Amino acid sequence: MIPHTNGTWAHVALLAVLLTPSAAEAQEESGISVVLRATVDSLVQTSHAPGVSVGVVLADGSVHVVTAGMADTTLRVPMEQGTLLLQGSVGKTYVAAVASQLVTEGLLDLDAPVARYLGDAPWFHRLPNSATVTVRQLMNHTSGIVRYEFDERFIADLLAEPDRVWRPEEQLAYLFDTEAPFPPGKGWEYSDTNYLILGMIIERLTGAPYYAELERRVLDPLNLRATVPSNRRQIPGLAQGYAGPRNPFGPSEMLDGAVFAFNPQFEWTGGGIASTGGDLARWIWALFRGRAFDPDFLPVMLDGVPARLGPNTRYGLGVIIRPSPLGESWGHSGFFPGYLAEAAYFPDYEVAVAVQVNTSDFAALAMGPWAMLLAVAEVVTFEEGGR
Repeated sequence: MIPHTNGTWAHVALLAVLLTPSAAEAQEESGISVVLRATVDSLVQTSHAPGVSVGVVLADGSVHVVTAGMADTTLRVPMEQGTLLLQGSVGKTYVAAVASQLVTEGLLDLDAPVARYLGDAPWFHRLPNSATVTVRQLMNHTSGIVRYEFDERFIADLLAEPDRVWRPEEQLAYLFDTEAPFPPGKGWEYSDTNYLILGMIIERLTGAPYYAELERRVLDPLNLRATVPSNRRQIPGLAQGYAGPRNPFGPSEMLDGAVFAFNPQFEWTGGGIASTGGDLARWIWALFRGRAFDPDFLPVMLDGVPARLGPNTRYGLGVIIRPSPLGESWGHSGFFPGYLAEAAYFPDYEVAVAVQVNTSDFAALAMGPWAMLLAVAEVVTFEEGGR
């Protein structure tokens, strides 16, 4: 999921500049890891986040991981490099990569109607815009098929049955027989629902569960061993998530001991991943270096449409394309109750940065993950340029 709120661009840019060390300060440091450590320690203090996990991959493929703060503030458990956090909608990047492989294999046609793949399902005609929506429109959120996950009926059912294992058609049912806000291709609205439908298509084409395909096609080949499905109430190594007192999805703390407040399995191909900051940075670097699918397909993924996610921002196939002080960036934002994430690749520098925090309490955060990511990216590229 991605939250409803967006940060102010000028505020983000200013914070990134303020947290960039001066030339004299950088020369006094003993290396990029030391500079990165100082920056992340500062970010925890500045943002008021309980804990932060940051991963960086440089142009040469070297990986730097720094954590700070607490994975659990009550138990005084520190955030460590191996601590897992939920990615939220950053998980759509993996779904898009699997779908991209299917396109290049000739199994999936981006401009085919979704009805070609799912039209025989008895519920399919009850979806808004079902007769004409295409696969590409699902992937770039121009389908007109809106969110289900903030529907009060769904949230009530989720909290009433915390152990429930959801089938995607049960989630789609909250939208059955409703009217779409716009015809396919005639508007833009971010929606997890689009990626649930895409996940169903992936499973129909491959004959295998999505997570099995993800492991076979992406996680194993790229050796992403600290990246796991968030498909059960107990995820070993998961940081406590602080959602705050106004969390519509339940309690202010998402873990009771090691047990999640509800089954996060429902997110599935709308996100559905937990990882370390280091693995997330490695994934984003590999994805946009063309190592997750045929690199000739990358321009298709990056052919974005205008998106209401910030100034001059576009949305491609599972990727947010937005400006930054370091030039264009490619990546994704993520929200799940108790957790926020940002991951971005900066093609001008060939650098990937990932930031994960164990809070989604926006009222308590003085600095969001995107501003943190920009601060880290500024420091890293400055340090690399000075060598």
